[in-house]
Amino acid sequence: MKDYNLSNRRYVIAGVATLIVVIYIIRLFSLQITSDDYKKSADSNAFLKKIEYPARGGIYDRNGKLLVYNQPAYDIMVVMNEARNRIDTMEMCMALNITKEDFIRRMNTMQDRSKNPGYSRFTQQLFMSQLSEEDFSMFQEKMFRFPGFYIQRRTIRQYEHPFAAHVLGDVAEVSPADIEEDDYYQPGDYIGKLGVERSYEKQLRGEKGMQILLRDAHGRVQGHYMNGKFDRRPVAGKNLTLGIDTKLQALGERLMEGKIGSIVAIEPKTGEVLCMVSSPSYDPRMMVGRQRSKSHRMLSQNVWKPLLNRSIMGQYPPGSTFKTTQGLTFMTEGIIHPTHTAYPCGHGFNYKGLHVGCHGHASPLPLVPALSTSCNGYFCWGLFYMIGAKSKYGTVQNAMNKWRDYMVSMGFGYKLGIDLPGEKRGLIPNAAFYDKAYKGSWNGLTIISIAIGQGEVNATPLQIANLGATIANRGYFITPHVVKRIQGEELDTLYTRKRYTMASREAYDYVVQGMRASATGGTCHALAKYDFMACGKTGTAQNRGHDHSVFMGFAPMNDPKIAVAVYVENGGWGATYGVPIGGLIMEQYLHGKLSEASEKQATEFQNRHIQYGTTSR
Repeated sequence: MKDYNLSNRRYVIAGVATLIVVIYIIRLFSLQITSDDYKKSADSNAFLKKIEYPARGGIYDRNGKLLVYNQPAYDIMVVMNEARNRIDTMEMCMALNITKEDFIRRMNTMQDRSKNPGYSRFTQQLFMSQLSEEDFSMFQEKMFRFPGFYIQRRTIRQYEHPFAAHVLGDVAEVSPADIEEDDYYQPGDYIGKLGVERSYEKQLRGEKGMQILLRDAHGRVQGHYMNGKFDRRPVAGKNLTLGIDTKLQALGERLMEGKIGSIVAIEPKTGEVLCMVSSPSYDPRMMVGRQRSKSHRMLSQNVWKPLLNRSIMGQYPPGSTFKTTQGLTFMTEGIIHPTHTAYPCGHGFNYKGLHVGCHGHASPLPLVPALSTSCNGYFCWGLFYMIGAKSKYGTVQNAMNKWRDYMVSMGFGYKLGIDLPGEKRGLIPNAAFYDKAYKGSWNGLTIISIAIGQGEVNATPLQIANLGATIANRGYFITPHVVKRIQGEELDTLYTRKRYTMASREAYDYVVQGMRASATGGTCHALAKYDFMACGKTGTAQNRGHDHSVFMGFAPMNDPKIAVAVYVENGGWGATYGVPIGGLIMEQYLHGKLSEASEKQATEFQNRHIQYGTTSR
């Protein structure tokens, strides 16, 4: 009789043996084909891939003066697979002047993939960054005692002057988000964080190089693999030339000491930013090296917000500088005639119980003297008639949107597109905005304050300066930009093409006349002393506290080389701070220096500080 139990056991044993063989085959395939752990280990033992970092591009001002350059620094790198359990921790700590706790923290942080997503025990990882020459020399003498640790030579940024921090920006170690966004970076690399260092990072950073070094069984470097055949030399970053004038920037920051606000100057023909001052500011040299984190934390906690670039991030009522846009719009749309249309101003705009105040001056006035005297009544009447012109526009909504289109064409309501990070758009309301706010029941009287740059209208100092450049050009502007030239590369066409507004050339000619009349005998009469035919418009922007002092202007009248906006928070009348500061900026740029009298005036404004309440910041 056949023994079925014996037969079944034979099949079970054969099946188990087959399964074991299959498992071994799968494991061998995994190790040798799909997994590169052993290959990495072998490569790590045989080769040392040493990254060579390129020199970051230098930054110069428009006259070729060096603003930002590089200095050598040294990082300590570690290959964990080589260093594990092979070093004397206490001796290492003494060599680097750190505590054992600090050593352990650095090692743990480096191996934490949530903080260091690019971690690999076979490749070099950053252990400590930016050693000084002295610390580097001391460590290098003892480095042979610490297998797996290497020195990586790098450079750190140095800033020649204590100003232009918001324009230049700074460089710091990459974050996990930076690494995830761009595989060029690995932990310990540096990246531009603010200013042109950020917006032109790819041009400034260059391209990394690589040395492949051959090692023996004891880990000692024997030389270049295949005599350097596969080495790759680093490519230096490209130099940038800015439109910034160093002396002008220095004067602007000096004049804004003890004040909150901004100065922006633009070359009208090119759109190049000549100076950009945001106050309060800070010394960019604070943000260099291992002190950066501490300095950044201190600045970010400062109640006066020195890290905020108010020139492009501050959103303010433009005040009476905005009246120029209204004159351009009303004249081009046929709402006013520049000489035949005169509106009354009985110390302001008065209609059906609504009063918008104004200072005393002759009345009624046509466009040019209305601009010269900064008449509120004139521009309120102009807006009232435009929004109410149903025979022309059909509805108040259509009229409002036509008005909005003019403002947008002049560079308001949207980001201009300057080559700096963080620009804000300001606010230009449209019909939908007011329909929502007033449930569809509104008219020109409801929104009358926008005619004088108040109400819902907000603009950045950059947009106000750009308005000056547009009027100087009689109807077009080139998008403002900080970088004038990139080594071996063309500027983006955004910064070279003209952007025309909706207003007519004739309207611009009359507005220029009004701004010139303001400088010779109107609200900007302090400009009359200069020999370069300045044109200007004051602004006194209403505020919950003391009014803001605003100025917008350009010079010379018929061959404009500079357009300026000055915004001093709580500075009062536009003529108090805005006009004299704007005049000094113009003189410095056009003459290359200040006269003796102007230098005395500059010192006076430098020492004139405004008292601000901390609760308002």
